[in-house]
Amino acid sequence: MDFKDFGGISGRRFSFGLLASALLCWLQLRFRQAIKSERHCNYYNPPAVWFTPHVERKLKMKTKNIRKAGFTLVEIMIVVAIIGLLAAIAIPNFVRARTTSQANACINNLRQIDAAKNEWALEKGQQTGAAVASTDISPYIKLNASNSIPGCPAGGTYTIGNVGSNPTCNIGNSTSPAHALP
Repeated sequence: MDFKDFGGISGRRFSFGLLASALLCWLQLRFRQAIKSERHCNYYNPPAVWFTPHVERKLKMKTKNIRKAGFTLVEIMIVVAIIGLLAAIAIPNFVRARTTSQANACINNLRQIDAAKNEWALEKGQQTGAAVASTDISPYIKLNASNSIPGCPAGGTYTIGNVGSNPTCNIGNSTSPAHALP
């Protein structure tokens, strides 16, 4: 913004930077003048009291029994009952989820064994009904940490069977999620 005439400056351009520095100088001057006048005059506000009086408080005897922080026996029993109820609802669901996941893992292992058996039969030119050993299909399946065909997570054992037949788990249909290929 341009000012043609501002504070005695005529015909010059005036910027806000100059305005800010002029304002700062003026404030410093006024501050110095205020300090000087404060030293020499008596009309500034002196403190009303030079000390703070202490008011004595009377101690009253407490007539009410204030309960300390803590829980009563009834509150603790209610919390324990609620936790027991939640556990009674949750534990069977956890057991059911574990058995379902074990059955799904077993079925996936059976699928891998069947696929390895079929791949071995195609590569070796075997006919349907040919006997298969676990050592025959071990190169075609991902082995576990002990370099053997993965076992049933529920503790069952697998029967590999012949080419063309599905491998089986000895748990089979004895559990609610069956350990058998569909």
